[in-house]
Amino acid sequence: MWTPDLALLDALPSPGVLGVLEAAWVVAASCWILLERRSPTATLAWILALAAMPVVGVAVYLVVGPRRLDRKKLRLNVLKRARGAYLEAWDRATARDLSSMGQLARLAIRLQAPPPETARTVVLFSEGDDHFEALERDLAAARHHVHVEMYIFERDRTGARVLAALAAAARRGVQVRLLVDDAGSPRLGAALLAPLREAGGEVERFNPMLVSRLRGGSANFRTHRKIVVCDGRVGFTGGMNVSDDQSAAAVGRSAWRDTTVRIEGAAVHGLQLTFLENWAFATGKTGSPLPAGGLRPYFPDEPPGSHEVQIVPSGPDQDTSTVGQLHVAAIGGARERVWITTPYFVPDEAMLAALTSAALRGVDVRLLLPRRTDSRVVDAASRTYHDALLAAGARIWLYGPRMLHAKTCLVDQDVGMIGTANLDNRSLRLNFEVTAVLYGAPAVQALAELFERDLEVARPKTTREADAPFLSRLGASAARLLAPQL
Repeated sequence: MWTPDLALLDALPSPGVLGVLEAAWVVAASCWILLERRSPTATLAWILALAAMPVVGVAVYLVVGPRRLDRKKLRLNVLKRARGAYLEAWDRATARDLSSMGQLARLAIRLQAPPPETARTVVLFSEGDDHFEALERDLAAARHHVHVEMYIFERDRTGARVLAALAAAARRGVQVRLLVDDAGSPRLGAALLAPLREAGGEVERFNPMLVSRLRGGSANFRTHRKIVVCDGRVGFTGGMNVSDDQSAAAVGRSAWRDTTVRIEGAAVHGLQLTFLENWAFATGKTGSPLPAGGLRPYFPDEPPGSHEVQIVPSGPDQDTSTVGQLHVAAIGGARERVWITTPYFVPDEAMLAALTSAALRGVDVRLLLPRRTDSRVVDAASRTYHDALLAAGARIWLYGPRMLHAKTCLVDQDVGMIGTANLDNRSLRLNFEVTAVLYGAPAVQALAELFERDLEVARPKTTREADAPFLSRLGASAARLLAPQL
């Protein structure tokens, strides 16, 4: 019969010693969290979690807790080289009179965004089929390089079409770089990518899940950006991933309604700069992310256009939530209207206060949200914010039957935003995102017309969450506690 080794048991620390070690562990971890200067609510929540579950709490924190990624040296390196590639154009854009674009453009520049530049054409796509046809034409016309950064790149017919177009470009001698998020595109395996690589294309996975900690980052930081740049002259960004979900043939919960913008002209330089920075990080080539030949070919001189566009990147490597500050400032300065389309609406306190204050001032505040998303938890949490907005005078529409995935914002008659960021904590503070800010009536009017067409297949929300059944309200309130990770 087995008997315990009493000598071994005697060698174990006493319960008192274990208690002291546990307390020291919690105090040390709590000090680390305090130094991050989160909101008091988030800080207290993490400290309580560590106190209740010291080992599990720290493990969870290491995966999803860190909210900053130190890439300042890398950013400065890439910015310096990229700016040097088109220094004169950059200086001209920065020195221009920005008064017609208001204080928003200057705020974005202070938040490290490139200055506004002109575009010859700005085209909106609200249907995936039209978008991918235009994308394939531009990929076929590319002569020097194609850069693609995508959160979701699916293993389906649409993904196969785009991969085939990229491989064809590489075979023509075009420099092709594809950057996909490791968490967002898990099914895009080596076999599917082999033809592109064999043709000479380069493929990288952003922040691989299994090795992210080895690089000093966090698996919680994802690139949620959708960027395509062809020859530094044509660029796409917006909500559309590479997926059959965007096709008109998609049905049921697989059918999504999204918005993407195609830009042609010097304004594409901002998208190019945003891609190059993430490519340098993903490849680990902080000193020389691109060939020694220089970056000039990636920022070609472009004739001026009639549209003003500013590309504003954001991410956890910045000291503040750039996309959040941009929205709050725009909403705070609104005088006539604020029309927002977003799939996931779990705003922070600043965003909610800006929206309710605008509505109370008499601004026409409208939110267009999906009737149902792909996350019941997000749906439940989102509902808890509706009553405050409705009480302030804002109006909310619920879109159906397709899943609404567009991310747009209209402010008055002369500012429009199309981007990749949702109005939730993940997009505002954890993900790498990008937003195209449109200044001027023509492009903004097109965005407004698209918003109004969407309202035709949406229904206004009139019921209050406070009138919902008790269990529904309880579940929604519980979901709201998860807002920092939604």
